[in-house]
Order: sequence, then C-alpha cells, then structure tokens
Amino acid sequence: MRGRFWGPGLGLLLLAACSAREPRPAPPAEATIAFATVVPQAPAAPKEAPKEAPPPVCPEGMVLVEGEYCPDVEQKCLEWKDPPTSRYHEFRCARYAPSVCKSKKRVHMRYCIDVTERREAGSDLPRHFMSWTASKKLCESEGGRLCKEREWVFACEGEEMRPYPYGWERDSTACNVDISENIGRPGRLVDHRAPVASSAKCASPFGVQDLAGNVEEWVQADHGKKMGWKEVLKGSWWIPSRHACRQFQVGHNDVYNGAETGTRCCHEPLAN
Repeated sequence: MRGRFWGPGLGLLLLAACSAREPRPAPPAEATIAFATVVPQAPAAPKEAPKEAPPPVCPEGMVLVEGEYCPDVEQKCLEWKDPPTSRYHEFRCARYAPSVCKSKKRVHMRYCIDVTERREAGSDLPRHFMSWTASKKLCESEGGRLCKEREWVFACEGEEMRPYPYGWERDSTACNVDISENIGRPGRLVDHRAPVASSAKCASPFGVQDLAGNVEEWVQADHGKKMGWKEVLKGSWWIPSRHACRQFQVGHNDVYNGAETGTRCCHEPLAN
C-alpha cells in the first residue's frame, strides 16, 4: 500500500491551529487575610437582688412623731380676736408671740398617732358619740392605746411649740371651727362635722390632721389624773373655742359621749 503524503499544507494548518489557542491564564494573586484583634471581655457583674422595702414604722393610717418635747411652755397672746364687749373676749387669740420653753430639759418622744380622726364606717365623717371608755376599748382592740395628753399635744404643736397646729396666728378657715349659728342645744346639737382631712391647712408639723375643731378627742391624763380627772378632751369641736394645742377640757366622766366627742389612737412604733 502506497503511503499518503500530506505535504507542507498540513504543517501550515497545524501551526495555525496552535497559534489560535487562548493564552494561559495568569496564576491567581495571593489572598490577603486580615486577622481581627479579639479583646477579652470582663465577666458581667452579677445583678443585684432587688432591695426589700423597709418594714413599716407605724401601723397603716398612722404617722411617726419623734422629737424633743417641752413640758412647760410660755405662750403669750399679742392680740385677741374678739372685742372686750364680746362673750369670747380673751378666749380666742388672733396672734401669739413666739413660744418659749421654760423647762430645763426637753423630753425625747417617739410614738405613732392616727393621721386623722377615726371615721364612721362607710363614711368620711369622724366618729362621734364616743366615750372615753369606748375610745380606750377601740384603740386597745387594735393593739394601740389612747394617746397620753402630752403625746396629743406634741403631735399638734411640734418642736416649734406652735399654739395652733398650723402656726401662731388664728385662721378660722383652716379647720372646722367657729361655727356660731344653728348650733342646737346641749343634748341635741346640730351636726356640723366635716369630712376628715377635708382642709389641707388644718395640719400639724407632723402632718396630723384636724387636731383643732371638728370633734373633740379623748386622751389619757399624763400622770393618772388632771385636776382630779383621768378623762381629758382635746382640740375642742366646731363651736367658737380656743382650739389651741395646749387647751383642754375636763369634767366629763368616762362614759360621757355626745355629738361632739370623737377619738384618735396612739401606738408604739413597729420598728426602729
């Protein structure tokens, strides 16, 4: 068999084909890897447990009274409210001089007292027709007691020894006082009680309400008896009266009660 001769044409074709091939791709560039700097974090602080509320110092509805009480106080009236021809002359003081403590030493006191007069059930009016005996029984049934007179006085006047719970000048609009019309008669009084704490102005330095007027409140005489009586009434009621913190009334026995007699309790502090 005769061999084929492809001749120079084949060589040219092969050369052309080799020349038409794509060039080899360039090798890939080396990748640059960035390394982040990791800063170790401090461990989270443990969460504080919620603080417990401090225990109450006084029973509900009471406020703490604490301070230095002056047993012997001098209070001079500079101006009387009523003229000399009035039945109330030298009875209601319009303006007092600054009080002066005559005692050699003050007495530290700390106790709880009702912020308001005791209410009638289901009402905002103060309880009335309360006797000394009924008031004592009510307070003791709740673990408290009748206030001693000096406790009532200090809650009213504070360390400043205010003549009135609200200050040194009489304000007939501050408390439920000085009602002189349609009073009624003994044993059949017309009821002029006002809701407890109805006047923000009728408050003592400790925030105790209605210590002047509205209804009179029973207390225990400081030293067993005062002028022969263990039963003492404080604060007076809605009629024209002195209505001063140190004013008092005796002469009613332990079962007397009327439309004008109410009560308020004291209690030993629950915590220091």
